[in-house]
Amino acid sequence: MQKITIFTQPDCPPCEFAKRFLTESGFEYTLKDIKQDKEARDELVNRYQSFSTPTFVINDVIITGFDMDKLKEALNID
Repeated sequence: MQKITIFTQPDCPPCEFAKRFLTESGFEYTLKDIKQDKEARDELVNRYQSFSTPTFVINDVIITGFDMDKLKEALNID
């Protein structure tokens, strides 16, 4: 089982696409809303050096932005 975290924020269309893709592909994930959660925002910026959403943490792989090819590779799906 892969550990998936998505850093997201309201009114982020790519975030909605990402959540739909993961749900439809049968993956469970944890959401961290950077607008509602200051600790999540600090973690995104300081730990992962990312300034945009969605940012994915899949096990130890960090993907910034909704890049379908990188997501599929990190999730080992075709």
